Amino acid sequence: MKMSDDLEGALRKYIVLLASEAYYDAHEVLEEAWHPMRLRKDPMANALKGLINAAVAFEHLKRNRPQAADRARRVMQSYERHKALAHDAAIFPSLFQEACVSVERLKATYTEIFEGV
Repeated sequence: MKMSDDLEGALRKYIVLLASEAYYDAHEVLEEAWHPMRLRKDPMANALKGLINAAVAFEHLKRNRPQAADRARRVMQSYERHKALAHDAAIFPSLFQEACVSVERLKATYTEIFEGV
């Protein structure tokens, strides 16, 4: 299986997992694709890092531990920093964009937390 097949499958799973509120699993599935990309300094590694961190932010909120909102805001900043890369993706642009749309939809359900992030 080629790396691109792994990335495509990971992005598809990420979108489904976000929709089912399985944020930790969404983070994990993209992290598996991210590690080899990071090591070879792939320009899309940061786009994946942003999506991974968005899932982490939602997991913080889901677990509702002390300081969850502050932690979620901090982690979401990584997504915000890198989301433009996802919109300009050279490989699987529609999947990267769909992943961002999923994140933005979820963010909209937490406007009081992510306002201004």
